[in-house]
Amino acid sequence: MSVYFVKGKGWRYDFTHKGTRHTETWFKTKTEANRAEAEKRKEINNPKPVQEMPTDITFLDLVNLRLDHVKAYNSDEHFHTYLYLARRWIKKWNGLMCDGISTAMIQQHLLQRRKISAYTANKDLRYLRATFSFGIRKKFITHDPTEGLDFFPVNKKVKYVPSPEDIDKVIAVADKDTQDYLLVIRETMARVSEINNLLWEDINLENRFVILYTRKKKGGHRTPRKVPMTKTLYDVLKQRFENRDADKPWVFWHRYWSRKENKFCEGIYGDRKKVMKNLCQKAGVRYFRFHPIRHSGASIMDGNNVPIGAIQRILGHENRKTTEIYLHSIGNLERDAMDAFERAREKSHTDSHTENS
Repeated sequence: MSVYFVKGKGWRYDFTHKGTRHTETWFKTKTEANRAEAEKRKEINNPKPVQEMPTDITFLDLVNLRLDHVKAYNSDEHFHTYLYLARRWIKKWNGLMCDGISTAMIQQHLLQRRKISAYTANKDLRYLRATFSFGIRKKFITHDPTEGLDFFPVNKKVKYVPSPEDIDKVIAVADKDTQDYLLVIRETMARVSEINNLLWEDINLENRFVILYTRKKKGGHRTPRKVPMTKTLYDVLKQRFENRDADKPWVFWHRYWSRKENKFCEGIYGDRKKVMKNLCQKAGVRYFRFHPIRHSGASIMDGNNVPIGAIQRILGHENRKTTEIYLHSIGNLERDAMDAFERAREKSHTDSHTENS
């Protein structure tokens, strides 16, 4: 009997269907227990169809979800680059479902961007591919229209790296605050974003080291590294610390007009693009931005036989191959190899001349 009474507790139903036990307890009356059992048997014999999860969303939704992810896990610089590209995509594909964006549409977009440069088109492809891969990984979509598309070939050039003399000339014509800013970049070989976010709590004058943070790591973790101070760096930071505004936590900050808040605000710098252009013109040197100062420092260390592992740690690279890109000096190994080639060639020429005589 599947419905029965238990003294002091009430009525229950209890039955087995295809090896699975089904029970529910303590109804006030037998009628209620019978009714509940009947409903359960009906549910078992007529199961509701499994509702499939949606496998597509609008392209705008995907881009916004990806933007939120980048903002949470990556650097501000990476976020703003992505935002700039995303706005361009939305002008083209707003209102479309992701499944409605074809490989041919992506290819046509890239060909248009290729008219600017192969580098520009390849950058779009990298970010688009990351967007659709993100959607697939999160199970928002199943379709990747960038699959099978190739990067355009580029004409790689030797990256211009300013000489130490040209960097010194630029620093010399800057105002005092910008001089300090450039010297800290030069003496730490840090990324601009790392210097912009540098706090006084990251400065250890007693033990003479600086803690720099980067998000350019796998997983987007904000990772610290310690960089020892040179004498120049120590002198700059010591003087700034003594003259600092105690209410400001930043080593470098400025007052600016915020369009968003419609008032003057105080905070860290963003991307100071115009600064270097004006300073290079004033100093009469070839234009370079902040990042080549980092390349210059790495090349100087490499040219003075500093182990690549030490350079890698100072630059904050996770991959040794990334560090190798920064080493623009011609190392002793290359020079020794060419000297050996020249000696062997001259010896072969002398031996051949002697035999013919």
